[in-house]
Amino acid sequence: MEERKGFGSNFGFLMAAVGSAVGLGNIWGFPNKMGANGGFTFLIIYLLLAACCGLIVMIGELALGRKTGKGAVGAYKILSKKFRWLGWLGILSAFLILFFYCALGGYCIKYVVLNVGNLFGAGFGSNGLNGAEVFGAFMGNQMEAVIYGLIFVLLTMLIVMGGVGGGIEKVCSVGMPALFIILLICIIRACTLPGAVDGLKYMFVPGWALEHGVIDKAPDLLTVLSTAGGQMFFSLSLGMGAMITYGSYLNKKENIEKNALLIVIMDTMVALMAGLCVIPGRFALDPTGKLGGPSLLFVTMQNVFDNMPLGSVFGILFYLLVVFAAISSSISLLEVIVAHFCDKAREKGKGDKRKAYSLIAAAAVGVGCILVCLDCLGGAGISPFNILGMNPENGLPMWSDCWLDFFDCISEGILMPLGALLMCLCIGWEIGPKVVDEEVTLEGQNFKLRGFFNICVKIITPLGMLLVLYGQIKDFFF
Repeated sequence: MEERKGFGSNFGFLMAAVGSAVGLGNIWGFPNKMGANGGFTFLIIYLLLAACCGLIVMIGELALGRKTGKGAVGAYKILSKKFRWLGWLGILSAFLILFFYCALGGYCIKYVVLNVGNLFGAGFGSNGLNGAEVFGAFMGNQMEAVIYGLIFVLLTMLIVMGGVGGGIEKVCSVGMPALFIILLICIIRACTLPGAVDGLKYMFVPGWALEHGVIDKAPDLLTVLSTAGGQMFFSLSLGMGAMITYGSYLNKKENIEKNALLIVIMDTMVALMAGLCVIPGRFALDPTGKLGGPSLLFVTMQNVFDNMPLGSVFGILFYLLVVFAAISSSISLLEVIVAHFCDKAREKGKGDKRKAYSLIAAAAVGVGCILVCLDCLGGAGISPFNILGMNPENGLPMWSDCWLDFFDCISEGILMPLGALLMCLCIGWEIGPKVVDEEVTLEGQNFKLRGFFNICVKIITPLGMLLVLYGQIKDFFF
């Protein structure tokens, strides 16, 4: 059977895992959710969830992956009788997320091109239009949106085709350090703008957003908890099979506990840095701009760059940053799918088949991406509810208004927290925490958090996941 190649170094693994965790959720999701849900209060709850749930699930997924040497589907098939099917939730989550992630990644590529046009005064720049007009024109050109979305799918596919060491590791080992440098440059510029202090207050001062009318009402504790939990799982790439898959490529000599801790810390740090990059600029140069979702990234931030000295340069840097943050996550999601089918091919003696399966998986993702691009965030009238007859005119509840929200609701709202909950039940109550303990302590490594992990994986984390799952379903569907 052909050898299953893994990461060449622990640094390469760490950058790939952090790259998977750092994505669009960090850039537009974290800073807005933090400010709208109590600022520093949200941050404390997020950190508690990251420690008691995120870190526990991260250690568990990395250990399961490395112990079995398989992707999400194969790992559960080997270790569990009751949860043999659980890995398929990861495959489904990966597909659904990739559908809208690639569309948004394509939008980001478009905005890199747009700011290059602005820098050189070319016809493919803004041409004097404001952020809303530029985005409206782009959304009105469905074919252009589809082309950029498929370019992003193609880039993702080519990196995954290169393999773990030759593609994913090489790209992330260069790209992640570059991402940190670009973030620092953008933070310094954003935080030195006049009026940027209001953005810092929005993020870090509890109650400031409510007092100044940025939000209409104070969120309740369950809302904050579920919002922080949903953000944490989406941001850390948990409950979608990515960390099991990356763990399966991790060298047996590497310290799982230390790596898991570093991934959680670095992802949270990038999320805060993204907030310091995005929010102060919005308050300084576009105080009426929206704070969340695509409007923040493609309307508000473009207005910020249009009103900033050397704005085109910073626009290019910023959108390049977002493109890489998106692609470092999309390659991990595509790898979840490709790794499973490559493992099956090796078991049958058919060889690696990576290129073929990368192409097939990318083609399937491309179809979903086209659907999201044609929908144009609900503006083109091709919503899932019009197609399925589920629109307000029929008197049926409408819990989403576009394909992006539809796929996000299913993946982030249900599958990811559910997958993490079931993984904890699998480790805590079926196969036992000893399986993780044995894997973490290989090669004489210490498991300093053993007691904390055992308590959390059996009781604290499942209870936390139930609350997050309930809150997510309540917010998304009711």
